[in-house]
Amino acid sequence: MNKKLMALAIAGVMAVPLTAVADGTHVTIFGRLQAEYATVDVDGFNAQTAVADDALQSRWGLQIAEDLGMGLRALGRIEYALNPGGDLHNTAREQWVGLGGDQWGELKFGRVQSVLRDFAGGLTVDPFAETSLHANGSGGLMVSSANGYGSGEHGFVKSAVRFDSPVVEGFSVAGLLMPGDADKNDSLLNPENAGGENGEWDFQVGAKYSGQFDIVGVDIFGAYSRDNVSKWGKQAYLASTGDRLKDEQIWRGGAIISVEDFRLRGQYEHVVNANPYGGAASCTQASAFGDYSLANPTLSADRGRGQCNSAMNAGGNGDLWILGADYTIGNTMLIAQGGMTRAKKNHYNDPFLPDAQKRNVENITVGVIHNLSRRSSLFGGYQRVWVKDRNLPAGVDADRNVYSVGVRHDF
Repeated sequence: MNKKLMALAIAGVMAVPLTAVADGTHVTIFGRLQAEYATVDVDGFNAQTAVADDALQSRWGLQIAEDLGMGLRALGRIEYALNPGGDLHNTAREQWVGLGGDQWGELKFGRVQSVLRDFAGGLTVDPFAETSLHANGSGGLMVSSANGYGSGEHGFVKSAVRFDSPVVEGFSVAGLLMPGDADKNDSLLNPENAGGENGEWDFQVGAKYSGQFDIVGVDIFGAYSRDNVSKWGKQAYLASTGDRLKDEQIWRGGAIISVEDFRLRGQYEHVVNANPYGGAASCTQASAFGDYSLANPTLSADRGRGQCNSAMNAGGNGDLWILGADYTIGNTMLIAQGGMTRAKKNHYNDPFLPDAQKRNVENITVGVIHNLSRRSSLFGGYQRVWVKDRNLPAGVDADRNVYSVGVRHDF
């Protein structure tokens, strides 16, 4: 009898989620697993090879939705990153709760994606996004801020509100606001946060148009991002450079043109007053594939796998652009792309601190993605990066080669 009662109790507990689904709540388990065999060869140093997913493309999560009637939905998402072949696990990605409406769009509260990441360009213009052949961080070409406002692998903003409109006649808009004024959100104390005391009300806005004209598809997008520096960041920058740090601004524009199986993709970004405390003068660890410093390469802390070539000089201006093309033959996409990061010279008022000289980084990438099915694919390619950094000793530019093959499965 006790065994029967226990079995009934267990069956009752397991039936609770099923009842919730029947009442209108739907929970979907989703994810992606990816592993690469990648080699990063920086000129003048030993090549480093690993089987891993350092760009954190692998993830798992739950998508929650409940139909509230009258065209209104309750929404939620929980997502964590993984690194097959590595030791990193359960790194937070998206974590939010919100409401959606058929007529007005979606409103999310929590840890959300940057508008520069998934809406207006960003990863949408790079087929190799979140792999070692990506256009973020180590390859330059796109801003990849550690505070989440860029389009890198950690492009998630904490303590934020995001709105996405419905598509009307091909047009849509998105906006993000970080209203928090908590010390723990100060980017000086934690580079992966933005805002902080007197640095709140950071925001992003974006707009795009998508249309199909006979066999020609057109996607045009633009965005603006503002990272208001906290008073702690301003004080720290003044103490270290003798200069005043202004709020960071990023302007972006680009387009994707498709003709049947051929696509041409491009994006341009202009950065003003790059924030060194998690902003455009920084880079996420995933994007850098581990810090690589030429200051003292004998130290273990300086023997990383890559470079952070998308970063601007602290407090300075700069430009980033990418141009690419791909052609799909059956289940195979052939890809070629390249571009440049240009960090302009920045003058400091501290007589004991040398000015930051300009730095140019150029990149070309060629490769292929082959779909084995709707959910599984193979990819591989080669990337070459040329670095012209006037802050380094003469003849030390640390150009690099990247070779990679990988496999990916969605579920």
